[in-house]
Amino acid sequence: METLRHVVVLVHLVGFAVLFGAWAAQAFGGKRQITRMMDWGLAIAGAAGLALAAPWGLADGVEMNYAKIGTKLVVLLIIGALLGIGAGRQKRGATVPPAVFWLVGLLTLANAGIALLWR
Repeated sequence: METLRHVVVLVHLVGFAVLFGAWAAQAFGGKRQITRMMDWGLAIAGAAGLALAAPWGLADGVEMNYAKIGTKLVVLLIIGALLGIGAGRQKRGATVPPAVFWLVGLLTLANAGIALLWR
């Protein structure tokens, strides 16, 4: 069971990498647009994160940190909202507001930081 949990952690990290990598490619490539890869990365990271929030495969005596899980979920929902706002503006022919675009990257990085640093 522990091996399966580690595989889900790997999938979660891949989702983060897809989201952040797609954002970084746009940020440093000059276009600064919301792409479908960002949406896919968000979906992968979110689904794997929810699977990790279930209390399965933990060693005896290990307890879940529900405050951390809740915080990460709220940040994930905000990222999703920002991606939706940016994609909606793109479909109407407008540009993505710089604040929305840069917040996506900042919050994605913050979510990874929360995962790593909050014990």
